[in-house]
Amino acid sequence: MTQPVQTLRWRAGLLEMIDQRVLPARFEYLCYANAAQVAQGIRSMVVRGAPAIGCAAAYGVALEALTLRLASPECFTAGLQDAFEVLAASRPTAVNLFWALKRMRALWEAHRHAAVPAIAERLLEEAHEISAEDVRINRALGVHGAALLSDGARVLTHCNAGALATAGHGTALGVIRSAVEAGKRIAVIADETRPFLQGARLTAWEMVQERIPVTLITDNMAGHLMRCAEVDAVIVGTDRVAANGDVANKIGTYMVAVLAQRHGIPFYVACPLSTIDLALADGNAIPIEERAADEVTGFRDCQWAAPGVQVRNPAFDITPAELVTALITEKGVVRQPDRARIAALFN
Repeated sequence: MTQPVQTLRWRAGLLEMIDQRVLPARFEYLCYANAAQVAQGIRSMVVRGAPAIGCAAAYGVALEALTLRLASPECFTAGLQDAFEVLAASRPTAVNLFWALKRMRALWEAHRHAAVPAIAERLLEEAHEISAEDVRINRALGVHGAALLSDGARVLTHCNAGALATAGHGTALGVIRSAVEAGKRIAVIADETRPFLQGARLTAWEMVQERIPVTLITDNMAGHLMRCAEVDAVIVGTDRVAANGDVANKIGTYMVAVLAQRHGIPFYVACPLSTIDLALADGNAIPIEERAADEVTGFRDCQWAAPGVQVRNPAFDITPAELVTALITEKGVVRQPDRARIAALFN
């Protein structure tokens, strides 16, 4: 095994994040010094994946606090409030972003009467804890999920829910990593995941790095492989789960779930509890981000669509709970998720 991927790391008072836009052609870190820079990194998809976005947002708050540590209490309050607002506006669908900001704000409120430098240090400590906690959670849910996979399983995944989408280990790929660590032979089938190619560029890269067998397919090949009995299970991550178990994940996930049900293949969703949004009754209330047209009309310097064509580019879709065989969480596996079973996770 290679060294674990550090999607985010804290060095010399700065946040460094792997630039996931240029993988696998280049592996490089970009540095961030304040909340506005981190928000831009989230918006431009230097960092992506719900848990990683949450961790990045926490560090964005901490960076801004450290920048303002010598300011007056009034300037510190105003600057930190601006930081929360700019980070909250960076991407709408991933609930971990708002979960992390809520946690950082609660800590700020609890220490509001402390000296400004002390508040800044405390916010940094909380960001470090959110990141470390994410890895612990991913390893816990990985163990629960690994028990669902048989030795020799061929697992289809859509998008990237690996170490690159989290603070480490991963959710969907964390289940696969944990199964491999347990001695099981697992083969991954990675949808390329258009239009941003997270499967082709990121999932395939992670699996190749760790010598876990991986086969890349285009998104429209999944049904054919299922019909030919070449897929034993599907595992995906998620950016938000509604209270009734509806799941928002990368565009194309709904199609995979429908195909899995048609062919009697289990469809698993791996997610930490922080990705479950009990405030939303069902998937219809989950905001769906619409991204720029140029992500669909070409890739990098290669443009293949006709100039002037109209484009739709929703970044996520909703998979109804009835298509989900089970949610895999740090507290265990929730089969046939519904409102009552999900609520029980928080009791």
